[in-house]
Amino acid sequence: MELSGTGIWSSHLRYGDAGQAAEAAAELEELGYPALWIPDVGGPVLESVENLLTATKSVTIATGILNLWMHDPAEVAATHTQLQAAHGGRFLLGIGVSHAPLIDSKAPGTYRKPLAATAAFLDGLDNAEQPVPATDRVLAALGPKMLQLSADRSRGAHPYLVTPEHTATAREVLGAGPLLLPEQTVVLSEDADFARGIARDWVRNYLAMPNYANNLLRSGFTEEDVTSVSDRLVDAIVVWGDEQTILTRVNEHKAAGADHVCIQVLDSDPSALPLEQWRRLAPVLN
Repeated sequence: MELSGTGIWSSHLRYGDAGQAAEAAAELEELGYPALWIPDVGGPVLESVENLLTATKSVTIATGILNLWMHDPAEVAATHTQLQAAHGGRFLLGIGVSHAPLIDSKAPGTYRKPLAATAAFLDGLDNAEQPVPATDRVLAALGPKMLQLSADRSRGAHPYLVTPEHTATAREVLGAGPLLLPEQTVVLSEDADFARGIARDWVRNYLAMPNYANNLLRSGFTEEDVTSVSDRLVDAIVVWGDEQTILTRVNEHKAAGADHVCIQVLDSDPSALPLEQWRRLAPVLN
């Protein structure tokens, strides 16, 4: 699996039209992006992984992340084995606990002891008839305990909604060996009002999740930053500007210890594939 350079994180490749997602994945591969990441907030995520693997030849397809409350580890392990055998070992299983408001809204009381739940899910993968090797999986991780679990029982960590400063802290916890694969959200526009408007609405939705809000407070942002979704916070989480500005932020993550950065492109139409932006960024980022 190629886990260096700069990849793409996209909900469109997961929840959009499957045919369009396949065509986009093939083009992203041609553009030189080494890995494509998709989220999981319900539904058959491994079918989406298979769709993207089938459409491509060499890129890594990663879940960012597979929601552990929504899947059985033995079934995940069996499908993982099938996909790796059929597609040359290009599937990276990113696993995470998601967020209490999302999980408990559908099944109150389900979300509890996230660290223990993650360890138990990993136990299930290890004890399956066809285990998932630690080298084929990473964990969504923000705080030090989950980062340490990432180092101990997986290939590394996939932090989301983070700054380069968090990347540096995460690298200190992980040490030199494990992979560090943060997500970085971008808006390819030099219009401050336009870019911040899109970015602020996007960030505000995530700040309703305690995991993210608490991580930002740990990272040095104030309660006022979080409550008001300040320009300072928006600009730290979402980089906006031209191609070189976005490259600079990606390089800051890499200088802080990231092995690979996956960018998530925002635009005014959240339902549309950001093909133009992916194309413009490809020669700069890869």
